[in-house]
Amino acid sequence: VEALMTIKTAIHSKEIPVIIYLNTDISSADELQLKKVSDAIVRDSPAVNNRLIDELELFLYKVQQDVKQPGISSDTPLVDVNLKGKKILVVDDDMRNVFALSTVLENEEVNVITAADGKESLEMLAYNPDVDLVLMDIMMPEMDGYEAMKLIRQDLQFKHLPVIALTAKAMTGDREKCIAAGASDYITKPVDIHKLLSLIRVWLAT
Repeated sequence: VEALMTIKTAIHSKEIPVIIYLNTDISSADELQLKKVSDAIVRDSPAVNNRLIDELELFLYKVQQDVKQPGISSDTPLVDVNLKGKKILVVDDDMRNVFALSTVLENEEVNVITAADGKESLEMLAYNPDVDLVLMDIMMPEMDGYEAMKLIRQDLQFKHLPVIALTAKAMTGDREKCIAAGASDYITKPVDIHKLLSLIRVWLAT
């Protein structure tokens, strides 16, 4: 952490991003300190190479938007997200969030289906077994995201279905609790759309 702080101080005027790769478990306190001096933390996993590449592509995309290089349209992404035709289930009890996420995904030509709570998400999956990925809100009435993900994983046909948990805030143990419940990954609210698309692309590529 001290070495990273020294590096960040030395390059602060250049706004160079720092991506940390973790191949071992660390304490919550250490992780919090690393988050303060880094732009992204990537954990070791079967998809780690794709995740690292995706974080780099995301940074380059942001550079393109900021610099607006001559001859490159600012609304033309550096990397083709390639989500056209994918079917994604958005589960959230707040219709404002559903509308916002659906709008973003539909702009990528994704086929979006929605559910208002965990119980309804199970029903939607039963009617749509060809869903490619689920965005699962955690805090919902009647059946929360944790219980819904556990039930989804009990169905063998959805054993490897990518499920990204959406958590309202980053609390100690959130990641572990989400993964234990069956999440493939998680992202905190308010959702960074570029990072969300990045995660979606990684999990749909595996």
